[in-house]
Amino acid sequence: MAVAGKTRNMFEGLVKEGSFKWLLGKKSYFDEELEEMENSPSAGRNLIRELSPIANLVVRRCSKILRTTSSELQESFNQEASDSIKHPSRYARNLLEYCCFKALSLTTQMTGHLFDKTFRRLTFDMMLAWETPAAASQPLINKVDEDVSVGLEAFCRIAPAIPIIANVIISEHLFEVLSSSTGGRLQFPIYDKYLSGLERAIRKMKSNSESSLLSAMRSSRGEKILELDGTVTTQPVLEHVGISTWPGRLILTDHALYFEALRVVSYDKPKRYDLSEDLNQVVKPELTGPWGTRLFDKAVFYSSVSLSEPVVLEFPELKGHARRDYWLAIIQEILNVHKFISKYRLKEVAREEALWKAVLGILRLQAIQDVSSSIPIQNDSLLMFNLCDQLPGGDLILEALANMSNLRESDHGNDFRAGSGMYSISVSDMVSNLGFAFGTSSNNSNESRIAVGEISVGEMTSLEIAVEESKNNYKKVVSAQATVDGVKVDGVDTNLAVMKELLFPLNELWKSLQSLAYWDDPWKSSGFCLFFSYIIYRGWLGYAVALVLVLLAVFMIVTRCFSQGRPVPEVKVIAPPPMNTMEQLLAVQNAVSQAEQVIQDGNIILLKFRGLLLSIFPQATEKLAFGLLSAALILALLPSRYIVLLVFLEIFTMYSPPRKASTERWKRRLREWWFSIPAAPVTLERDKEEKKRK
Repeated sequence: MAVAGKTRNMFEGLVKEGSFKWLLGKKSYFDEELEEMENSPSAGRNLIRELSPIANLVVRRCSKILRTTSSELQESFNQEASDSIKHPSRYARNLLEYCCFKALSLTTQMTGHLFDKTFRRLTFDMMLAWETPAAASQPLINKVDEDVSVGLEAFCRIAPAIPIIANVIISEHLFEVLSSSTGGRLQFPIYDKYLSGLERAIRKMKSNSESSLLSAMRSSRGEKILELDGTVTTQPVLEHVGISTWPGRLILTDHALYFEALRVVSYDKPKRYDLSEDLNQVVKPELTGPWGTRLFDKAVFYSSVSLSEPVVLEFPELKGHARRDYWLAIIQEILNVHKFISKYRLKEVAREEALWKAVLGILRLQAIQDVSSSIPIQNDSLLMFNLCDQLPGGDLILEALANMSNLRESDHGNDFRAGSGMYSISVSDMVSNLGFAFGTSSNNSNESRIAVGEISVGEMTSLEIAVEESKNNYKKVVSAQATVDGVKVDGVDTNLAVMKELLFPLNELWKSLQSLAYWDDPWKSSGFCLFFSYIIYRGWLGYAVALVLVLLAVFMIVTRCFSQGRPVPEVKVIAPPPMNTMEQLLAVQNAVSQAEQVIQDGNIILLKFRGLLLSIFPQATEKLAFGLLSAALILALLPSRYIVLLVFLEIFTMYSPPRKASTERWKRRLREWWFSIPAAPVTLERDKEEKKRK
């Protein structure tokens, strides 16, 4: 009783000091627990002095689930955790994580735990406690039940510990969607609604998968039905193959896509479009319309080497293309997870776990659509394999994921102990606890499942490190892209003016080289010619290029050192005068005419070379053949540096005073010879279909 009296005095003191003012402003659901904790004979064993009041309450609930006391949980943590994890600065939060993970591993084994309001409230309170775990922590909130909210870090740490709710890769994007209407803080009513949506999605998938729908085709690989569409007449699905179009029912499993064409009173035999085999599949958005026109952006294009012609699946709707975007995302997710499995050669348990991660991602997306139906959702950001395909460093995330799966599968009997508290629950355990058979067999023993999840108490796993690096790189990409979008200008003439200004240094360098090559100043040209001839003769050309690169790097470093803290100098461009509509049309017509002239000249050059190769003009062909033989002998007999030296001297001394007259004479002869070469004949034939139309 003396211990109970001390505990009562401690809580009374905390209330007097105002530590519970954020709870006592109105009757809250914590009050009953606080009173029970005060009056309990075992109050001393249920209070950990390093933890904050709310963390003590959460740990007390965890101890009830585990049928132990808070002090015994603390002793267990002290025995299992390393010294770095027990460092005083992180002790409270790591102890809280340990208790949470240990309790969750047991709670999630109960059938229908997602439907249980107590479980939902517990996981939310775990996030609240994670934000203020230590006794010295000040509450981040000042409100009661309905207004209590959690932040991003707490959600991204606790939610991925329950694989059905979130995972490490998509947790931040999921939080942004859930908290978009509440100012970046997640409130319990929205969180509760999201878990209700998850529970409905799981029941729907289980009901569809256990039905007789496509049972004969699905039974061999134990395929699960993830989505079904086209059963409602107001939301049909149309399949376009060639010129034929059929309405029907579209079914997505974790291995393939099935389409059943609708006949008069029943469905036709289903067509199977495989997503699990490497068939060079292409899945992308597509435009459709009547008579082959491309008007409506509401379809998905699918092709593979097993099909003679591609298939287009259209999702008609009055406004927007949300249905198409959703189906495109989930089809790509299943395709990407099988590419991941094939690339890293995952087998058995690791393969099934990767497949289930994609399935759980689709279930989460279905639940989110119920929560935020009015808010546009980036589907790919909530599907981990699609997201990794787009993120910078996404391949490194997938590599870390594959390595972790293989390591845990081979090492699950040693330090990786399920329910130890040092690791979160694994996907395989979560799936089995939800009532699904893990893998194709019915054997769900611990030996056939990966024991632990992707979160470790007090430490960042290799997957979390890869995700964090990818997020940092993504922020850099977004920042860089913002600058790119900011400097884009409209108009061909304006863009040409910007390009001219940016190329001004290179233009000046080119003019200087031309001045040297045309011997405008004989002394400078002579010195330049002798200097580079000596470098080429001695074989120092590589060193000269290296020196230029070093000087360029030194210039960049010096500029960086002296420009720190200073504004970035802007490129100043004199904008060309604005053009009216007629001037713009004339400019476009002129540009098209010039482009056409360039293409014609290119075709003439190619046809003349064809005439030379086919010896249409024998005399010109003989001269060209003699020239090619001479060049071949020079390349075969002379060392490369002498060839480079001869080419340099030939080009650079063409307009020197002694050779200028002969150069002009040789250029004239060469031009006359080229103009005398006839072009190979060309015959234009009309397409047969075009003839039929006429």
